[in-house]
Amino acid sequence: MSSAGLLLLAGGGHSHVLILKRWAMDPSRRPARPVVLISRCGTALYSGMVPALIAGIDPPEAVAIDLRSLCDRAGVAFVQAEITGLDPIQRCLFLANRPPLHFGLLSLDVGAISRPSAQGMAIKPLEPALAFIAFEDPSSKIPFTVVGAGAAAIEVVLALRRRWPQRPLRLQTRAKGPGSLEQRILSEASIDLFTTPGPNIGPRLLCTGSRGPHWLAASGLPVDGDGRLRTDAQLRVEGSEQIFASGDCAVIAAAPRPASGVWAVRGAIPLARNLEASCLNRPLHLWKQQREALQLIGDQHGRAWARRGTWQLGPNKLLWRWKRRIDRRFMAGFRRSEPMNLAGPMACRGCAAKLPAQPLQAALDKAGLSGTPEDAARIDGDPPLLQSVDGFPALVSDPWLNGRLTTLHACSDLWACGARVDSAQAIVTLPMLEAAEQQELLVQTLGGVRSALKEQSAKLIGGHTLESRSDPPHCPTLGVQLSLCVNGRSASPWGKGGIAAGDVLLLSRPLGTGVLFAAAIADACRPETLDTLLLQMSSSQHRLLDQLELHRQAIHACTDVTGFGLLGHLGEMLASSSPLRVTLRTNSIPAYPDAMDRLAQGYASSLAPANRHSWKWLDGPIQLDEAPSQALLELLVDPQTCGPLLLACPESTGHSLMDEGPWVQIGSAAADHD
Repeated sequence: MSSAGLLLLAGGGHSHVLILKRWAMDPSRRPARPVVLISRCGTALYSGMVPALIAGIDPPEAVAIDLRSLCDRAGVAFVQAEITGLDPIQRCLFLANRPPLHFGLLSLDVGAISRPSAQGMAIKPLEPALAFIAFEDPSSKIPFTVVGAGAAAIEVVLALRRRWPQRPLRLQTRAKGPGSLEQRILSEASIDLFTTPGPNIGPRLLCTGSRGPHWLAASGLPVDGDGRLRTDAQLRVEGSEQIFASGDCAVIAAAPRPASGVWAVRGAIPLARNLEASCLNRPLHLWKQQREALQLIGDQHGRAWARRGTWQLGPNKLLWRWKRRIDRRFMAGFRRSEPMNLAGPMACRGCAAKLPAQPLQAALDKAGLSGTPEDAARIDGDPPLLQSVDGFPALVSDPWLNGRLTTLHACSDLWACGARVDSAQAIVTLPMLEAAEQQELLVQTLGGVRSALKEQSAKLIGGHTLESRSDPPHCPTLGVQLSLCVNGRSASPWGKGGIAAGDVLLLSRPLGTGVLFAAAIADACRPETLDTLLLQMSSSQHRLLDQLELHRQAIHACTDVTGFGLLGHLGEMLASSSPLRVTLRTNSIPAYPDAMDRLAQGYASSLAPANRHSWKWLDGPIQLDEAPSQALLELLVDPQTCGPLLLACPESTGHSLMDEGPWVQIGSAAADHD
């Protein structure tokens, strides 16, 4: 392995997604070192189809490239974060609300932002602009104005005409703006064209050209007048051996071209070859760009026209069909060529990697450690010390996020006892990598741990590191294993047992993490679903203690729902309580978006088959108020990482908690008269 070290791909632009596709299709090309893609979104929008998305011709999923899935197939770690700066001297990339990432080699394809001009919503970045358009009233009589003179402005305003057939639309452009052909097409679409600013009436969308993000110039790297990084023909930033750049954020200084997705696509292979060569200390290759590129521009009504320089052809339906075929073929290349085998083993990670309940209990019995399990061990003191140990193999390839999730999961054992965490120690097992790469993994992992502890006013007071003796996985960051010992105190901690007749059962968040991550392994989980899931999982539940503290004496029992699923952990509560009968409300048990659909389709965590042993509780003290679907039965045993708290309290207390917080009543307890 050369001294290039960690390779960071900053930004999910067209160049980078095509490089990831190249490595997914041929893993032998991927550099033999950790590679990380950093993007502020879990998906990348293909710019060639954005007008069709605006027009309502294509749904969002047809235009979005799933970066997590693509990274997984390419053996690359994915980090979702906002890039805020770059220090080329110290070789670190600054990220919002998390530690900087240090690199040996950096490739920048971070896109562009709209050039500032008149008041209005900028078209770039795309996500806020698309939300702005979606919020507009299609039947409004107030004119909507697009500002710009290039192909992007023309395509966008024509797309808006398809989206809003009756709303007044205007294109504000410069004197030497659209040519006679474009003017005729705009006129046919009833779009008013004007060159003077005029009265500032109604919403405005700015397609006024683009520039590089401001932090590029602030880094001290050479930029042109539009803030785009100046590179040589090998796509290296001028004056830097370790930083490459491509796409809208960069320009070859000796052969400048306007920012365009065409150049980003065509630059992908030259960039990939030079990154691969740089990692192997081999000579780099020059990229000879074409002077001009062919553009296909659609009117979003079934016609398109072609232009290259001053030459134009169309518009006609044949060119529209050709453009659509090119766009669809481009997107089809990012989907798996073969479906995953549902019947095959899918070794799930996170809390789903724990030992199943039956062999665990058998081993504890043989070791003389049988007894009623509690979420945390109690050590005598005034107040008593509560201590718990938890951990698992990396759930996600982002070491910072994995550190945060693992810590929050471990802390939930203490929250379930009504205790606040005050300290923790960590054991981190790192994959066999070069020392600098291990150091970066450890920094990021401990940064995630500390982020979860800091907001609880808790400290990381010590720990231990180990190096794995097995080969690292195809994505080395997934080779990190983290375990934590968390400590806290409570004068009157809750236990798992103590459910009383007349109690209601409350759940603090939805279920379904196990099946959704299993579906993600099979490339069957929508990226927006994973975004929602990870946002919820990475949100700490320690603030619930502020609410529960007001009702401390009324909380009869509490636990956290983790690897053994809702039924398994509820069964532990019942085993430690007086004989009761619990009725669960089948229509009230909350699930994450898409979880029930994936369960119905046969997806399941690899721990779920062992957890199905807990269905025995449904033949005893637990009953359902309605006949359950198979999907619901599977949800009841789905293993959870960063799962909900489950508590029992009197009905009046339950109503207060539901009025004040996120709690959902999922059942009730009654005396067992059998």
